[in-house]
Amino acid sequence: MSRPTESPRPLGASPLRPPRPRVSIVAPVYNEEEGLGEFYRRVGAVLHQLAVEHEFVLVNDGSTDGSLELLARLAGGDPRVRVVDLSRNFGHQTAITAGLAHATGDCVVVMDADLQDDPQAIPRMLEEWRTGADVVYAVRTSRQESWPLRIAFRLFYRLYQRLASLDVPLDSGDFSLMDRRVVQELNALPERSRFVRGLRSWIGFRQVGIPVPRAARHAGTPKYTLTKLVRLALDGIFAFSQTPLRLASILGFVISGFAFVAITVVLYWKYVRDSIVSGFATTTIALAVLFLGGIQLLTIGILGEYLGRVYEEVKRRPHFIVRGLIGFPRAASAEKVGETAERTGGVPVNSEPPVPPVPGPISGRPR
Repeated sequence: MSRPTESPRPLGASPLRPPRPRVSIVAPVYNEEEGLGEFYRRVGAVLHQLAVEHEFVLVNDGSTDGSLELLARLAGGDPRVRVVDLSRNFGHQTAITAGLAHATGDCVVVMDADLQDDPQAIPRMLEEWRTGADVVYAVRTSRQESWPLRIAFRLFYRLYQRLASLDVPLDSGDFSLMDRRVVQELNALPERSRFVRGLRSWIGFRQVGIPVPRAARHAGTPKYTLTKLVRLALDGIFAFSQTPLRLASILGFVISGFAFVAITVVLYWKYVRDSIVSGFATTTIALAVLFLGGIQLLTIGILGEYLGRVYEEVKRRPHFIVRGLIGFPRAASAEKVGETAERTGGVPVNSEPPVPPVPGPISGRPR
């Protein structure tokens, strides 16, 4: 007797979504002591209104203030809060990677813990997901940063879209909702230089953008310095584009053509017109050497950026090291840690909580 088989879903049809999904909130935390309580309260209130099962996966990225102690208090008072404590500061993108590796929801929301990502956008994201979208990302319609930073962000996203070898939506950050299938594919990617929004675009599936204004920080100071922003921009460009290498080659051809024309003009004035100005040749040669030297250094720098990233990849160091897990079920902690190390290269050192929960509830915790 043959077994009944499930009818295949027609191409383009919306996948079946559970009516009451389990939602994971992944947020990296680095010195966010002042705003963590409000973040937990606001996001928890939105999820409570949605009446969905949920979990917080908060990644302590080597905080030096009281963030870890506060996270331990949250986990001690609410079993839905899970804390991944990294051994040091690995960076924002790596912290997101660690959170995705530990999230268990049917869909996963990635957002910042400083409340610049509006929690009120989560219901709209969930609705798009229910109708078949695999990725729902926020398109930033406005920003509250200083005008030089706003201009820099605007220029970067447009330059990145021009240079990248894939279709990248403009003004979309890390704030997004991803289906479990997308998260699994993202966790399987081996890159050490993580540019999550680029990897998310590269994976594909059905992706939808929704307009969301970028709010100001609720408390504290920005953790992305100018140096970190430039490094993130370079990671995005060099990880998803070979255009800088092609531009170096084109520049070489252009300079060679220009040099040929210049030599022809100098020889013409010297031997045909016999009227070349005294010292002209010396000055021209000096300027040409300086110009070509600058072009060579620029080209070497471009090659160095790619070579440095290749060097980081071939070392095959883990993405991150987990110092401890807080709030995860003890029976599943060892299994979770092992799976994380296998999927992402994250090496666990100790699965026991490094900081005991501090007694006392956090005010405003959703019941």
